Amino acid sequence: MSGCGIKVLSTCKPSEEKAYCLKVTKQLGEEAIRLAARLGLLRKDLKVRSDNVHLFVPLNQKPTPTHIGELNEALQQFDVGVRGFCRHIKVRRTAFEIAGDRLPPHLLASFPRGIDYVGDIAIVEVPPELEEHKGVIGQAILEADGHVRTVLAKSGAIAGVRRLREYEVIAGSANTETVHRENGCRYFLDIRKVYFSPRLSYEHSRVASLVGEKETVIDMFAGVGPFSVLIAKTHRDVKVYAVDVNPDAVRYLQRNIVANGVLGKVIPIFGDVRDLVQSRLRGVADRVIMNLPEKASEYLDAACEALKPQGGVVHYYEFAEGPNPLDSARIRFAEALKLTKREVVEFLSARIVREVAPFKWQVAMDVRVR
Repeated sequence: MSGCGIKVLSTCKPSEEKAYCLKVTKQLGEEAIRLAARLGLLRKDLKVRSDNVHLFVPLNQKPTPTHIGELNEALQQFDVGVRGFCRHIKVRRTAFEIAGDRLPPHLLASFPRGIDYVGDIAIVEVPPELEEHKGVIGQAILEADGHVRTVLAKSGAIAGVRRLREYEVIAGSANTETVHRENGCRYFLDIRKVYFSPRLSYEHSRVASLVGEKETVIDMFAGVGPFSVLIAKTHRDVKVYAVDVNPDAVRYLQRNIVANGVLGKVIPIFGDVRDLVQSRLRGVADRVIMNLPEKASEYLDAACEALKPQGGVVHYYEFAEGPNPLDSARIRFAEALKLTKREVVEFLSARIVREVAPFKWQVAMDVRVR
């Protein structure tokens, strides 16, 4: 057979893709594949097919007369045709599998399984025994996940009133500014300059779903706006005062308000929330969000002053320990409230958000007070 004509060699199934191909006997198959690759004709994203006698090698274009001449010289017997081919299904290896080729076997058990993704940044906690191999860990994560641009290792605890953490770049770009997508919103942020936890995604949507139309909300520790922006985006008639003491957080918050189309519904305010309640936010809120688990109890008096005189709902977060963390959190809240002019009407809900250390949990409570 000569390769001068183009033949339809089979019908194409809906799941297949049509492409030019070389039809050769199986004995010539290996040589045909090598030759097609050398001529720049081999289409690598499609699978080579065969029947009882022939091999069908997918091509990325119709062979030119020059190609045909070289094919004739090397193969002598072939056809050029069009037929359907299946695509290669690429199975992406996990970071653990990639690291398994590069780490000593006895250290694999310590490979970090919990990875937080903030936009195109991956964040891990590297255990001490893997400290000298953190570059391997970072590169494995980078290779395993195609959308990751930067891998950071936690190098310190969350600290300070701005709730910032130290990070070390262990793979990829040193740029730590990103865009995180969550619950239909976009958040611009720099993870080194602001606090943001992707693990609170459910809390953001849960609290937003509880807000009623025409409510006024004060987000006391707003950060870049994951509570405030989502509330405004999912309600037509609300007003949210979003407060933060970190100027970088407020700068990104302002950008996120515009990016998510909630300008005028979210009012960003820079400053200490206690001072701001005294000066301009006393008695205006139907609902207050207190996502500062390290120090929320210290600001409960300010939250109570921010509520309207008839009362409202406080979404309160704290770290709790012991065998019954929810019960102990309720008791501490009620005790702290005694120092204000408010009282608990009802604990609407209480839930453990996540474990932050052995026998230590972040707790969320929704409390109606009057």
